[in-house]
Amino acid sequence: MSTNAYETGRIGLLLIDTVNELFAEGGKGYLEFKEEFDRIGTFANIKRLLTGARAQEFPVFFAPMSYTESDYTTWKHLSGIHQEMYDNRMFEAGSWGAQFHPELSPEPNEVVISPHKNIDVMANTDLDVQLRQHNVEYLAIGGMIGTMCVESTARSAMERGYHVTTITDATAAAGGRAAYDAMVLRYPLISHATFSVDEFLAATREAKG
Repeated sequence: MSTNAYETGRIGLLLIDTVNELFAEGGKGYLEFKEEFDRIGTFANIKRLLTGARAQEFPVFFAPMSYTESDYTTWKHLSGIHQEMYDNRMFEAGSWGAQFHPELSPEPNEVVISPHKNIDVMANTDLDVQLRQHNVEYLAIGGMIGTMCVESTARSAMERGYHVTTITDATAAAGGRAAYDAMVLRYPLISHATFSVDEFLAATREAKG
């Protein structure tokens, strides 16, 4: 579903948390999502999305999550998801788990956003200024987790005036198939377009003529 066409030269792709912790065997969150990754085809779809974005030459932004020892030991108020991550010391700064997956990593000319510690990547990072500096108005979002970081960032970007595209098969939900189905129903309410990877890349190619 889309409400208006894309404007060539103003499209950008944001990939959230494409790191070993979630996408590599041995990552602390991998097994939680493996079944849904396999069902949806998440990993292959993100790779195809990234390849397509690069081929069409619009900027790609990578948003990693990481926590320091100080974060783990001094935060006063922990949400449920933070408690889970802190108890398991997930996304530990400098660790293998917090590194980008080799097949979902930025190239030298692509932007790595400062590490986010909250669910909304727009909160307390340089994402907004990086998008504006790269002339991005039409922002497509993929990565993880679909019901948390992706959804929260999409809401925040929409409220800041960006045209937001959510991509249903380049993510997965915490909570399995039922949570995923509910998420997909919400996405059109907080986005200006909700597409599959192939639909999105076709729409951006069409915008280029």
